[in-house]
Amino acid sequence: MAIEHSDINEKKAYTDGAVSKITLLKTNALTLDVYYFKAGQALGYHKHPTGDQMFTVISGTGTFKLDNGAEEALPVKPGSTFLAPADVWHDLIDGGKGDLIAQQVTKQPAGMEKR
Repeated sequence: MAIEHSDINEKKAYTDGAVSKITLLKTNALTLDVYYFKAGQALGYHKHPTGDQMFTVISGTGTFKLDNGAEEALPVKPGSTFLAPADVWHDLIDGGKGDLIAQQVTKQPAGMEKR
């Protein structure tokens, strides 16, 4: 078996409109994605009915939000690591400078619903 690998710096990409999402590694059980945010971009509230997600901020600042009947907000910066539990609405928003890069690990299959 060969080592599966990827490089977060080689895959870096930004897009207008939606946040750029790059899948670095994927198996039947897990996915590792990286998000590259332009100024003010947000993922938009969504949830994954059957899969938890763990995030780590690589660079930049922003706000992570959870809404499980009452909205909570967490300011995030490099090194911040946080959880979006399965079936809970969440959003990640760039702090306005366009420098937010965050990676996520998601249990598969997770499903996805937008608010």
